[in-house]
Amino acid sequence: MRFMMFIKIEQDGYGEPAPDDVGAMMRYNEELTQAGALLALDGLQPPSMGATVTFGDDRKPTVVDGPFAEAKEVIGGYWIIQTKSKEEAVEWAKRVPADPGQVIEVRQVFEMSDFSDEVREAAGELSSPPPQQPVGDL
Repeated sequence: MRFMMFIKIEQDGYGEPAPDDVGAMMRYNEELTQAGALLALDGLQPPSMGATVTFGDDRKPTVVDGPFAEAKEVIGGYWIIQTKSKEEAVEWAKRVPADPGQVIEVRQVFEMSDFSDEVREAAGELSSPPPQQPVGDL
């Protein structure tokens, strides 16, 4: 089972982290790696560096560049892990060296086997992951 863990932080909590915090996070990430659970991870730039694309009733996209005043908490980074159960994923989340007030959200990733035969048939060749592309290419 694959899970994505998001770390939510206060929007104004961005800045250069303290060396001790980085060290603790690197040790945690190494534990995930050594356990064979880590599939991917990244920290995210602040919302001021991003954009939101919203689709209206007419399905036309509207783009708004950050920062986003209405957001109090934002996703600061993520891990994708593979575990045998949700309980095991939650145990990993409980070990994140998070600061007081930070939140870790754990969400299971959909697998094609989670869907009906009709949905899997409609997915056809898309049932396998898309190929990795070099950064900057669409």
